[in-house]
Amino acid sequence: MSERCEWCESEKAVKTSNLVHWELPDGSRAIEISETPCTECPDCGISYQSEDTINEIENQLLLINVKELPNRVNFDELMKWKRHLKRNYFDFT
Repeated sequence: MSERCEWCESEKAVKTSNLVHWELPDGSRAIEISETPCTECPDCGISYQSEDTINEIENQLLLINVKELPNRVNFDELMKWKRHLKRNYFDFT
């Protein structure tokens, strides 16, 4: 199923997944997150994460003990990681 690219507005963009590098909230290091949901556009060549996916990753990284994370993790594994907080108390949206 195609969708509109947020960058070039092509109607040929598709949902897929990719590998991303993410800096941890404490700035101590970056990790690799494989199979991260993304949108890929064949016309402009860009691959990007939606705002929802970005927020999901950022919130999860605030709720878990990032010192326990390996340098490489799968997106689904990251989302299932044991949380130390129930929710992000600084997110007022």
